[in-house]
Amino acid sequence: MAQTLPLFLLITCLLLIPSSQIEQEQEAFTTIVISQQGLDFLKDLLITQAISSIIPLKLPNITKTAKFPFLGNVHMLLSNITIYQLQVLDSYVKPGDTGIAIVASGTTCNLSMDWSYEYNTWLFPVEISDKGRASVQVEGMEVGLTLGLKNQEGTLKLSLMDCGCYVKDISIKLDGGASWLYQGMIDAFEEQIGSAVENAITKNLGEGILKLDLFLQSLPKEIPVDDDASINVTFVDNPSLSNSSVGFDINGLFTARKKIPIPMYYYENTLPSVLCTEPTKMLGISLDEAVFNSASALYYDAKFMQWIVDKIPDQSLLNTAGWRFIVPQLYKKYPNDDMNMNLSLSSPPILRISEHNLDATVYADLIIDVLEADQVIPVACISLVIRGSGSVGIAGNNLVGSVKLNDFSMSLKWSNIGNLRMYLIQPLMWTLIQTVFVPHANAHLAKGFPLPIIHGFTVQNAEIIFSRSKITVCGDVAFRESLSIK
Repeated sequence: MAQTLPLFLLITCLLLIPSSQIEQEQEAFTTIVISQQGLDFLKDLLITQAISSIIPLKLPNITKTAKFPFLGNVHMLLSNITIYQLQVLDSYVKPGDTGIAIVASGTTCNLSMDWSYEYNTWLFPVEISDKGRASVQVEGMEVGLTLGLKNQEGTLKLSLMDCGCYVKDISIKLDGGASWLYQGMIDAFEEQIGSAVENAITKNLGEGILKLDLFLQSLPKEIPVDDDASINVTFVDNPSLSNSSVGFDINGLFTARKKIPIPMYYYENTLPSVLCTEPTKMLGISLDEAVFNSASALYYDAKFMQWIVDKIPDQSLLNTAGWRFIVPQLYKKYPNDDMNMNLSLSSPPILRISEHNLDATVYADLIIDVLEADQVIPVACISLVIRGSGSVGIAGNNLVGSVKLNDFSMSLKWSNIGNLRMYLIQPLMWTLIQTVFVPHANAHLAKGFPLPIIHGFTVQNAEIIFSRSKITVCGDVAFRESLSIK
């Protein structure tokens, strides 16, 4: 846990952070909506996990003294009371303005226990006792709870607003002992057994919600993408509750894992909304184009968008002999010398998302180097404006993509070998971009970046929807049975 900063140091740090950066850390660029189908899935998962975590459940011993005709007072004890089976026949979850209600009805549970009794009677001057086993079935039990969700310093705070358990019917079967005691046991213990079950279930639910709250608050505020970048998944504002869904806003922008100085770019927040074409989908995640542009800016500022090309499919183009008819003066000045291409982006790539396309514009400088002896000699620089279109898909929990070249324009930035006839160089540049630069970019885009999904859950049957300035991923969710959320 981080140490508390002295007040003066905290104030100093805040003064040194640009106000635009503070504001953007508090803005949401990614929205997650869990539909009614998703809530039902989570409800069923939580019920299953809750049952597996509390069964078997031991209840405290129950003692009672009852007066029987001719016998007097009979002292009875129930011990080793254990709920060994719990079944939920019907349940529902309903979000509302004040919280999320979960109700399990028609619930049954089975108990086992030891019973014993003893008494003295004036008929016999000795103590009489007996013991045995008993099985109890509780039917028609109803369990309900209401959960509150709010944002607490960028994490989710879960609170138990209301919780209750009601037992309707109890049947007790004794194994061994005197049959005449059967009805007496029922009359003596039915209410106490029901109360013990209600209290135990309610107590364990409360403890379970506390553990779930600790789990939610322990979720990381950043999801690592690679050694250099993370995604800021800090929650922004309180969850939005409707009568059929729960929505969460998170920051969603890329941040540097290494603490290097990166200029702050301003991203316009268009308040992403989630619009899935199929209402049966469990989950919708809407990503504003600012998320993609923040990744672009981060990798650009971290100097990752520079590349020296010394191997290409047509290796002859990396020798001045391959340029002798295109740039004769290059071959004349450096005959049969090897070359490389030094590509660097002059600004972060710009991505634009529309209803049907994801378009990217890349501004780059390509420096042509001649390798002579042990020297690298820059001979010319060509400015490129590359325009492409992209597609996205889902691989596991990662959003992956690819890009294709639409067109490009070029101009001579400077030259040490005289003027270049750009119309002759253009087909060569097209080949280089198409066969070298685009495959290189797609190799990185195929790795993708993780969606804000809790570990253990997997997106399935996903569809991707393009709309103005955002991409929405709609899908179902599966949980790995090998994991446990106890």
